[in-house]
Parts: sequence; structure tokens; C-alpha cells
Amino acid sequence: MLFTLFALALLLLASLPTALVIRNLAFFERARVASESGHHAQNVTVSVLIPARNEQAGIADALTSVTAGSWKSLEVIVLDDHSTDRTAEIVQQLSLKDARVRLASAPDLPEGWNGKQHACWQAAHLAQGELLLFMDADVRLSKDAIERFIAEFQRHHAKLLSGFPNQEQGSLSEMMLIPLMYVVLLGYLPLEQMRASCEPAFGAGCGQLFLADRDAYFESGGHQAIASSRHDGLKLPRAFRTAGHMTDLLDASDLATVRMYRGWREVVRGLLKNATEGIASGNLIVLFSILLLGAFTAPIFSFAHALFYGWPVLPTLLLGLATCLSFVPRALIATRLGHPKLGIVLNPIAILIFVGLQWIAFVRQALGLGTVQWRGRS
Repeated sequence: MLFTLFALALLLLASLPTALVIRNLAFFERARVASESGHHAQNVTVSVLIPARNEQAGIADALTSVTAGSWKSLEVIVLDDHSTDRTAEIVQQLSLKDARVRLASAPDLPEGWNGKQHACWQAAHLAQGELLLFMDADVRLSKDAIERFIAEFQRHHAKLLSGFPNQEQGSLSEMMLIPLMYVVLLGYLPLEQMRASCEPAFGAGCGQLFLADRDAYFESGGHQAIASSRHDGLKLPRAFRTAGHMTDLLDASDLATVRMYRGWREVVRGLLKNATEGIASGNLIVLFSILLLGAFTAPIFSFAHALFYGWPVLPTLLLGLATCLSFVPRALIATRLGHPKLGIVLNPIAILIFVGLQWIAFVRQALGLGTVQWRGRS
């Protein structure tokens, strides 16, 4: 009886993200093209705001992808955040060729502020556009990205719209761990309810690409409301919702591309740097450890144990079904977004590493060991 109850528990844990991913993929829409939707973006001015700290390797490509796009009513402000490389020089050179590009320098970082949030807040005050497009310096936009993004923004009647770019994955660590952002998002956040409620708990997004209504941005406090945070993808939508403004998100994999981290060192540090503001927070880490390990890792090891030690037939069959379901969410997401199939096979190991990193971040915070440095700042 205990074997059967245990197997049923794991089957339920594996069924939850499977069911939600199947449901959510229908709501995790891509931006329509005008010829398909009949909805054209109404002409508005857009300020593209790019915080940049030591981005000499890619800032030129980022700016070129913006200025070569089809949307012409825009300004581009790069807020150089005390870079020690050639970032400012490269932007300055490009600004001489295109008057829409503008370089600004961030003032000294005030006490209690995170560097990126401060840079975004400063850039927003310099912006003249009706809409503010916050974009990380390693993002590359497609030619029609801004036009389609604006059309979806207007169609959804949201005050903040977040796009999830195509995540390039050039190493094994990236293939294993980067797609887990989609597993957590689509496996545990009901997007249908998110759109039906302004409840802050349903707020979510991707900090790499945000389009905001200017007035709503300042009414909600914008990046000042999350001054000390590193997790703008989660915290900024919640700040908007707390102020009574609806937020939404979409699959921007055909609008933008980014390579977030490169190799094990950057992936691990990247996952650790804002973990305690998400899953590794004190009120979530135990719950999500149970949910993730119970859905994606425990069924496989338990099924192997049942086969080896000859468990009764019913719990063994239930564990076999749970094992099959444990691969389905990652497989569906990989198929939809074009992620490497190797990540599906290695998903149980990826989940173990991911949960382990959450606990490392949690323990570090509990012991007062400080936060992980990122780009030279804590």
C-alpha cells in the first residue's frame, strides 16, 4: 500500500507540469505579423533603452539590429554603466552615423541600488518616447521586431509586455540549464489565470526584453520600485501589477535572439546571482524542491529501484508512467522552441543541478555570505 501511495504521489507531481505545459503553450503566443492578424501597430514613438556595462563585444550588433529595423519613430539610448572597456567609444562612433543613437553615462551607483536597475531608471528619465523598450545589450532584434512587439502590446492592452527571446545555447551547460526557465514558467504559472487577474503573484516576464507604457512605468515606480533587485524579470511585472497595471508576456523567439551565458562558470554564476529572489527564497525553496525533484527526477530513480528490487506490479507501472511523463514538459518546450534534444535526455540531471544551486544560494544568504558578483558588482 505504501509503495502504491508513493508511486501515486510521484505520478501526480509529474502530471502537474505536463498538464500545465500542454495548456500554457496555447497561450504562450508569438507576435503576429500584420498579414496574419490584420492588426497593425499604431504609430507611436519608442525609446529603446539599453543598459551597458563592459559590452564591447556585442553592443555594435545590438544597436545595428535596432536601427536597421522597420520602425523609424524611435530613439536609442545606451546608458553606459561605468564600463572599463570600449563600450562607450563604440556607441559614440555609431551615434555619429545615426542621429537616433545617443550615449549617456550613468552617475555613481547610490546605496541600495542594483547597477542594472539604476541604469534603466536613469535611461527612462532621458527618454522622450511614448513607449519604453528596455533591452539587454546582448539581445539582437529581427527587422520587424519592434513593429510586431508594439502591435501585440496594443492588442493585449497591457501596460508592460515582456518577450522571451530565442536563447542560443552553445555549450552543454547552456543546453541543460537555460531551458529550465521555460520549464518553471510554463510548468507552474497558469498563463490563462495570469491574463484574467492583476494579482501581483501572477506577474512574470523576462528581463532581457520589456516594452512599457511610459506613464504607467513612472506611476508604478518603474525600476526604482525594484532598486535593490537583480530579478527584474519577476519583480518589474509585479511592481506594475501592484500599481494596478496589467502585464503580459509572449514568445519572442522569432523577434529576438540572445546568448545569455557562455559555459559552466557563467551559467552557474548567472543562476546563483538572483536565485534568492525567486525559487531560492525562504518561502518557496522547500515547495519547489519537492515539485521539481518529485516531477522530474524522483520518478526515474524510483522506477529503476522498483525494477531492480521487484516492487509490486501496480506501483511499478505507476512509476513507469510517471517516468514517461517526467520527460514530456521538456520535450514539448524543446520541440516548440527548437532547443537541442540532448537537453531533454539530460533533464533529470539538469533539475538536480538546478535545485542544488538554489540551495547553495539559500544557504549563502542564510549564512550572510553575500551575493555572487556579476560584472564586477555584488
